[in-house]
Amino acid sequence: MGAVIRMPDPQIVEDAMKFGLLSTYPPTQCGLATFTSALGDALDSLLGCSVFVVRSVEAPTAMSDEKVVRHLVAGDRLSQRRAADALNEADVVIVQHEYGIYGGLDGDEVLTVLRQVDTPVIVVLHTVLARPSARQREVLESVCSSADAVVVMSHAARTRLAHAYRVDASKVSVIPHGVSPAIARHNGLPRRHRILTWGLLGPGKGIEWGVQALARLKDLDPDPEYLVAGETHPKVVESQGESYREGLAGLASDLGVGHLLTFDAAYRPTSAMPSLIGSASVVLLPYDNDEQVTSGVLIEAVAAGRPVVATRFPHAVELLAGGAGITVPHRDPEAMADAIRRILTEPHRAASMSGAGRVQAEQLVWPAVARAYASLGQRLRDRSPARARALEATGVPSLL
Repeated sequence: MGAVIRMPDPQIVEDAMKFGLLSTYPPTQCGLATFTSALGDALDSLLGCSVFVVRSVEAPTAMSDEKVVRHLVAGDRLSQRRAADALNEADVVIVQHEYGIYGGLDGDEVLTVLRQVDTPVIVVLHTVLARPSARQREVLESVCSSADAVVVMSHAARTRLAHAYRVDASKVSVIPHGVSPAIARHNGLPRRHRILTWGLLGPGKGIEWGVQALARLKDLDPDPEYLVAGETHPKVVESQGESYREGLAGLASDLGVGHLLTFDAAYRPTSAMPSLIGSASVVLLPYDNDEQVTSGVLIEAVAAGRPVVATRFPHAVELLAGGAGITVPHRDPEAMADAIRRILTEPHRAASMSGAGRVQAEQLVWPAVARAYASLGQRLRDRSPARARALEATGVPSLL
């Protein structure tokens, strides 16, 4: 069994360490970029810790942030060498892994970088597929073999990794996805009967099921409001424009609830998220994806003490088991509507869910999560032999 990282005492100060982060990074709009920015800021705020970033990009572009020291450009061998050289200046490297953020087939170019990194490496897995292709399995197993430690963000992910992949279980730790302390602390009153879904829009978000659920709630008094906040994912815009959003508006109109559905595509900085999330009476996550083992939106909703209705993706089943929300079958608007109705019309149930989420929040805020990464990094640094010799001894396979 792998380890569950216990959150260090807030008074403990980590030894001085320099962390190199490899990932997408703002202004790229994706969950991993947001995650890396938040983790980097939280690590940087620990006494004695410093952070720099090697940003994964699809094409050469200007440096965007003082923390960014190099770009890893898809398909560019020279940038791979330079990225590895930069990362070797760190005491510990933290690599965010997702198949779509690095160059090559299933993102396999990241392996070229990892083979040239001599300092201890922590790989953070944002996706662990239950049904990967043969190549996806091969890439993920090789990434994990190249790492000194592997972090997943839920027990569901750790279980899936152990059962479906050849990964050394002793390397695997669970550290939750972080959330802004401002979200956890926010105490504003929700707007009555506001249902909220937020995040980058695109097919697979399941908003259509939420709209159909809304049509089953027209009898509520006062009227429910379904607020869908967030821009359309840039890659969806490139290939499909705003057809998904327009289709949702058309569906709402056909069902007679167009006046109850509001889209807000304005960009919101992190500082604006507490008031948005705090305005919700219930957060709805109607996702189609039944493989999702990590959801930052779910973490934020729970930490904010907002009752959650979510489809039964693995992270939701795990995190809501403590009473912070209700899980429902995928693509089942009737079940969604029933769950939302119970929360909106039974104040004691909603208050119980809110309290359960608040209890979990202390372990989910970014300072606690950063201390867990720093603690893991310190252990790796203190016990690791020369990493080049370790990699050679393990015979990490080359896929390129």
